Amino acid sequence: MRAMSYDTYGDLDVLSSGDLPEPKLAPGAVLVDIRSAAVNPVDWKLMAGGLDALMDVTFPVVPGWDAAGVVVGTGPDVPEWQVGDEVLTYARKDVVGGGTYAERVAVPAVSVARKPARMTWDEAAALPLAGLTALRMVELCEVGTGDVVLVHAGSGGVGHLAVQVARARGARVLATASEGNHDFLRSLGAEPLVYGDGLPERVRELVPGGVDVVLDAVGGVLEQTLAVLADGGRHASITEPEVEEHGGRWVWVRPDGAALGRLTALVESGDLRVEVARTFPLAEAADAVRLSQGGHVRGKVALRVSEG
Repeated sequence: MRAMSYDTYGDLDVLSSGDLPEPKLAPGAVLVDIRSAAVNPVDWKLMAGGLDALMDVTFPVVPGWDAAGVVVGTGPDVPEWQVGDEVLTYARKDVVGGGTYAERVAVPAVSVARKPARMTWDEAAALPLAGLTALRMVELCEVGTGDVVLVHAGSGGVGHLAVQVARARGARVLATASEGNHDFLRSLGAEPLVYGDGLPERVRELVPGGVDVVLDAVGGVLEQTLAVLADGGRHASITEPEVEEHGGRWVWVRPDGAALGRLTALVESGDLRVEVARTFPLAEAADAVRLSQGGHVRGKVALRVSEG
């Protein structure tokens, strides 16, 4: 099968296109013919060896943990999925190797959810990792009706989904972004704030008693988070384990088809939409990753693998 892969850690120049063997189809797994994949910061961090202390790796590595496509095979004991089903999946495995920058991927059936008809392939591929991360932060912090929530980096991949999930649960949401993204945040139902110096004061002007919940989707903002939290407030971060020393939760999202189904239900109800900033063909994966590395993408970057 056609895939992008790398044989050693390094920069983007280690990523190359070629043919690799078809994935093996284990019991309890499904084989997905990928229509679109999505780029996430973890892809290039893994490529650089940044998570070598946490995860085992088998080279050559096909990067990518997000995909949307069509089931083309099922392993033994998979009654819930049929060939032809349109699905999306967060395809992280215990060993880094067979990812989604490829024509096909085999994943456990329990990490798959049905693709909503109203989503494009690119939107569906962009939802799993970022959406599950946002959902896990919101659920761990028990966001509910009447809460005031601050989302750091509210226009980014995780952030723009966290804004919407929190809003769907009845919260008032403040979110940081550059001024150019403030109208986008308003369209999601958030009250926009400029990030950076003076943020605690800007938050306190709107919520003098402090916010109930802070969701950090960018990192480097722990001091600001603690400065704006109300007494007894809850907070979570996807980048800073140090938050646990201050009563917060460090989130490392896990594959979870049931949780992914909760997200697709929000899509079906019109409460959640995925912003795709740009789509690249699979052969231009290095350019897609480079754009992600720039750190100023509104929403997500997608890779079109096949038109079906």
